[in-house]
Amino acid sequence: MEIATVMSSDAGEQRSDACSGSMTPLLSARRLTGTPSAMAAATLSYDAGPDDLWVGTEVLRTYADDGARRAMVDLRTLIGRCPTVASSSQGGSRRFAVAPGPRLGDDSLRVRCSATYDADTLECDSVLVRIGTTLVVIQEEGNKPGGDRYLDQLAEAALRRYQATA
Repeated sequence: MEIATVMSSDAGEQRSDACSGSMTPLLSARRLTGTPSAMAAATLSYDAGPDDLWVGTEVLRTYADDGARRAMVDLRTLIGRCPTVASSSQGGSRRFAVAPGPRLGDDSLRVRCSATYDADTLECDSVLVRIGTTLVVIQEEGNKPGGDRYLDQLAEAALRRYQATA
């Protein structure tokens, strides 16, 4: 496991009306709207076999106000408005959807993400869990289809760890 020391900032109040590839960080939950008062992240990896490495990220965001709730509402709205975006740099496309996931915390959602380039498809799913003014986000990074099999378990474990230290 690696602890991230440098993280890109969240989007703040920036919102775009255009459904373009520049929206990918927001649609995939890599960045969220609002401005957290504190953030931390860890990269997780699991060697699942000689040709299969699972990589994911756990991000904890704490807000001073109702920013966690607003970020979840904004994410649902953005995905509803822009379910598909073109990936201009690599000629493919990305699809996003809010999907059923574990019911955790005060609110939770699962973001389904798939990126298609020629005949290749990779997934980048996320589970977001809101506990009061805090968001726990677990993301899988560019894995093969079906690579999300650990995501719900990791989200539940991350929530338990957060609750034990809060």
